[in-house]
Amino acid sequence: MNKIFFITFVTISFLLSFSVGAQENGQQRKHFDREAFQAKRNAFITAEVGLTPEEAALFIPLSDELKKKKFELGSSYRKYIKDLRSKKNPTDAEFTKAVDDYLNLCIKEAELEKEYAKKFKRILSPEKLYKYQGAELKFAREYMRGPKPERR
Repeated sequence: MNKIFFITFVTISFLLSFSVGAQENGQQRKHFDREAFQAKRNAFITAEVGLTPEEAALFIPLSDELKKKKFELGSSYRKYIKDLRSKKNPTDAEFTKAVDDYLNLCIKEAELEKEYAKKFKRILSPEKLYKYQGAELKFAREYMRGPKPERR
């Protein structure tokens, strides 16, 4: 169960690291506002976990730092995948490299997660750290679903 949770958490974190703009009815892509996204995420995390202002002041910048490092880790992988997708006939060796690079990226991200978990433990109680992990997943699910339709 823990292994599945961890893999899901890493995968969702990886997917969130992409800056993707939405496309509506063939119109031009909207600009992804990373700062607005982070502000929304941080407010959600603060509320869901129940962070005090003091905890939030210490924890949120550290959490943002982790996200930034994970994004940077994946940049070369994303570039390789983009190039691979644009090729007409990729070779088995190129696909193998993509798979191996992805697995190595997951390992490096897990190492980063572990490193930052130690830092997080100095700020948050075990209960709040546990709630943080769930809040990250919950935010990702809600963000991917998009805004809720209005009820009448």
